[in-house]
Amino acid sequence: MTTARKTYTPAFKAQIVQELLKEEQTLAQIGSKHGVHPTQLRHWREAALKAMPTNFQDEELYQKRLAQLTEEHERSIEKLYAEIGKLTTQLNWLKKKAESAGIETTALEHGRTRKQ
Repeated sequence: MTTARKTYTPAFKAQIVQELLKEEQTLAQIGSKHGVHPTQLRHWREAALKAMPTNFQDEELYQKRLAQLTEEHERSIEKLYAEIGKLTTQLNWLKKKAESAGIETTALEHGRTRKQ
C-alpha cells in the first residue's frame, strides 16, 4: 500500500525555514513538530540560503526601476503642467479677443458656445 506524497505550500516552507534560521530548536524538534522529515528541512534551508542573494539583487533592480519610473513620472507631470499653462494663456487671450469683439464670454466659461 502506497501513501500519497505530501506537498507543502511555499508559505509553509518559508515559515519552517524562518524557524530553522532562528536556531531555537533542532532540526529533529522542528521536523516532529510539523510532521516533516529533518532531511527535507535541511534541503529547504539550503534552498532558501542559496536563493537569498538573488532576492537582494532583485531588490536592487526594483529600486533602480522605481527610481526610473519616478523620474519619468516627474517629467510627464512637468510636461502636463506646461501644457496647462499654455492652454490657460491661450484661453485668456481668446477671452480678451472675444470681449473686444463684443462676444459674451460667460457662456464660454461654462463650456457652451451659444445660449441654450
